Amino acid sequence: MLSVALAVVLSIVIYFVWLKRIYRQYRQCVAQNGTGYIVSLIQKASIAKDPDGICSHGKHREDARLPWPLADGQDQVSENLRVLFVTAHPDDECMFFAPAIIHFVKLNVSVYLLCLSAGNYYNQGEIRKKELLKSCGVLGIPAAHLTVIDCSELPDHPRVQWDTDLVSTLILKQVEASAINLVLTFDKSGVSGHVNHITLYRSLRYLSCAGKLPEGCCALALETVNIFRKYVSIFELPISWFSASDFISIIWKREYGQAKRAMCCHDSQMLWFRQVYLLFSRYMFINTFRLISEERQR
Repeated sequence: MLSVALAVVLSIVIYFVWLKRIYRQYRQCVAQNGTGYIVSLIQKASIAKDPDGICSHGKHREDARLPWPLADGQDQVSENLRVLFVTAHPDDECMFFAPAIIHFVKLNVSVYLLCLSAGNYYNQGEIRKKELLKSCGVLGIPAAHLTVIDCSELPDHPRVQWDTDLVSTLILKQVEASAINLVLTFDKSGVSGHVNHITLYRSLRYLSCAGKLPEGCCALALETVNIFRKYVSIFELPISWFSASDFISIIWKREYGQAKRAMCCHDSQMLWFRQVYLLFSRYMFINTFRLISEERQR
């Protein structure tokens, strides 16, 4: 029994060392590329549209242009890059997108958040808006970059289907008003399966694949993983690292503490199952995204 126990402990130690090595490799990539990879991703999406704006991966537009020259210095590119996270409810930003938000903030990218409801399912809308503001402060999103839509046509409800046209209009309005270059939201499964999350994806997919997003702006969808991968915390890292995705964000101990503090700002939502979520969800450590234009082809 002792030998078995030692073997298990040794295996865990070796696995953890492997995780640290992957994370260091990730940090080296970020240090070397900075926002350069994001710029190339936006360019890739821009040239993957035909002249009519219909998604068609593989077709290249010679006239595709970005709103800044690729030859610019890293600092100037970071200043020009504007990223918008589109969520359905207060606490989505830290429960699902914290690794990516922290990643962009550390790169000095301008990060914006559009939340399409006040989270008023239990008549706590005003409380939750204040909690969201505190959470954004912890994550590094300026209060001026936060927009909360409190609209009766977009209720926080797991069985109410939001109007895709209305959501698309609101997203596009924010994109144009803030000169956004990159929009991130949920994928077609919504991570948790919430219908409000799924509507955000459908709306953004429509804007992207109908060519309605401004030139030099692309959209990414947060990948939904199976329940086993979802609840093995940072130990899921090798699967995400070696899987095909267009963009990945990883955080470690210090940044995880930041994400956890952001979630704890949502006092009204800190029920026992969310405490468990904080400990075991891989979304507290890892985000993987796919270009919406390419995801549609799959």
